[in-house]
Amino acid sequence: MRILAVSDVESRYFYDFYTPGKLTEYDLILACGDLRREYLEFLVTMANRPLLYVRGNHDDGFRDHPPEGCICVDDKLYVHEGVRILGLGGSFRYRPGENLYTEQQMRRRILRLRPAIWLHGGFDILLTHAPARGLGDLDTRAHQGFQCFADLLDKYRPKYFVHGHVHRNYGFHIPQETVRGETTIINACEYYQFDVDLHDKNRGSCI
Repeated sequence: MRILAVSDVESRYFYDFYTPGKLTEYDLILACGDLRREYLEFLVTMANRPLLYVRGNHDDGFRDHPPEGCICVDDKLYVHEGVRILGLGGSFRYRPGENLYTEQQMRRRILRLRPAIWLHGGFDILLTHAPARGLGDLDTRAHQGFQCFADLLDKYRPKYFVHGHVHRNYGFHIPQETVRGETTIINACEYYQFDVDLHDKNRGSCI
């Protein structure tokens, strides 16, 4: 399964310079937040593939006016063709806002998902807006990651952790792909493509 992950920055390659067929090579689109509704609707329409998204810290309007044709997986474990995707949008609370959370609030969201995680035997992809603490985040409060995300990676060992929020032009040292244990961590700022092996029996095992 070929996946296109997008976040934060609209890609001119897929939008301004779009040509027919450019998005049809992908089987699934994952959106990590802070992208305009119109952009997501364009992607899902042109690709004619499912687009799953979580909300970013600037996506307060999505609750009342979600992007048409797209599927919100915030606070859900969503299974697409056998791939288990756990969605947790929002960022670290640095100001008042609907999609900003303290560490304790995010931990409570994860706690409510534990029955679904247990029922499905873990998950293959952790899809978030914010990064994990110490794994691609920054020292500023606005771009601080969540320790509970790092704990999730250590406990459930998903194949991929896909996030946004930290724009890669914030510094030359910001990688687009790193590894922690058995998990490949992807910063999807603008876009990133990757393949998931549906026959990999070791993916996302539950401890």
